[in-house]
Amino acid sequence: MDPKEMKERMKIPKQPMPEQNPKERVRNFYEVPYGYTSEQAMQEAKRCIMCKNPLCVGGCPVNIDIPWFIQLIAEGKFVEAARKIKETNGLPAVCGRVCPQEDQCEKICVVGKKGQPVSIGRLERFAADYEREHGEVAIPDIPKWTGKKVALVGAGPAGLTVAGDLVKKGHKVTVFEALHAPGGVLMYGIPEFRLPKKIVEAEVEYLKKMGVEIVCNAVIGKLETVDELLSSASGGGYHAVFIGTGAGLPVFMNIPGENLIGVYSANEYLTRVNLMRAYQFPEYDTPVLRGRKMAVIGGGNTAMDAARTALRLCPEEVTIIYRRSREEMPARIEEIHHGEEEGLKFMLLTNPTRFIGDDEGRLKKVECIKMELGEPDESGRRRPVPIKGSEFLIDVDIAIVAVGNGANPLIPQTTPDIKVNKWGNITVNSDTGRTSKKGVFSGGDIVRGGATVILAMGDGRKAADSIHEYLATGAW
Repeated sequence: MDPKEMKERMKIPKQPMPEQNPKERVRNFYEVPYGYTSEQAMQEAKRCIMCKNPLCVGGCPVNIDIPWFIQLIAEGKFVEAARKIKETNGLPAVCGRVCPQEDQCEKICVVGKKGQPVSIGRLERFAADYEREHGEVAIPDIPKWTGKKVALVGAGPAGLTVAGDLVKKGHKVTVFEALHAPGGVLMYGIPEFRLPKKIVEAEVEYLKKMGVEIVCNAVIGKLETVDELLSSASGGGYHAVFIGTGAGLPVFMNIPGENLIGVYSANEYLTRVNLMRAYQFPEYDTPVLRGRKMAVIGGGNTAMDAARTALRLCPEEVTIIYRRSREEMPARIEEIHHGEEEGLKFMLLTNPTRFIGDDEGRLKKVECIKMELGEPDESGRRRPVPIKGSEFLIDVDIAIVAVGNGANPLIPQTTPDIKVNKWGNITVNSDTGRTSKKGVFSGGDIVRGGATVILAMGDGRKAADSIHEYLATGAW
């Protein structure tokens, strides 16, 4: 690109994303951002200066050729852009919505060094949506079957990525999902207004058309063990297994009163509302408690998802209680901003010490203590320290605990020769996804603990390449 054109592109302002009015959207579960128009997408794409050394690609865990797909959008070649993305990312409509681009590809965008970075995530979403909405989704040519079968445990982002990559390499793939719908955290954890379920269903349908078999209501570790999947004698006969069972084990705070009626784990609350559609009760017969005053404990993306969901179901007040300051909150800036617009309240440098109920065992109050920040801990953030004598009470009738998740324990419990760390996460070779058990690979939150969708997908891509190599050579 010549210097004159580059200079002109640098003058183009960042295109804002149209979205629902906060006062309207807080009363519904429709998606908050509307997405770019074709004209907005082309204008935003022209902000990319096609760097000779595109740092953004290295910032993407699945190594999308970002400059190429953006240039295709700038030229109006929207379908071609979507297909370029799909060369390395099988879930672009999902990633364009929920990936933390501000901490990955956009964080190191060269344009962002002198102004605002190119909106890579929004452009990815646009291309994927355009292809789907215009009926242009094309199934790639699938090679002749290699004779190898692979079992994937868990139909979340990691498992679905492995499935898509392996079927394109000619292997037969079966995904076993414990829940009644595939998608993992995409279905049970992320709210409809942030990731519509029809988007996830469309991405899953794409994989099915490629030849991926998905078996739901199949709890591996109960229905069959990993050893049985690998054993020809017991009917499995799979040549390799990938474990992507996630981090769905709720973590509580171990404070008094957590068993009171009205205290939810974020996992249960979000699963009820999202996967089981409690927000559409009684059309869907999954109830969820709806309080007048609700509190969500935590400061991450799960806490924000729970709090913004609660705002849509609670008529009076929803408060985030977080033990550090605003600067330390790990949630995406966009999600915090959207929550504030919608009326979410923040009680920072505060930590619950006990839940208090009435004579019928129902939550009525939360006792909290004020905190101050001390020296940094292992996370690099300043450690919260209680201020002695600063306890106080707040009225709350529903509390949602969103302080973290533990690794799903079922596979390690039923496969003792798979090594785990002290937190129960499966230990793997980070470059290959290989576990301590021959023929078994793993990735995503069951390895990392609670992380992001795109990091799980990055694990899936590495594991798929490693599985393919193992199936070809037999070497371990």
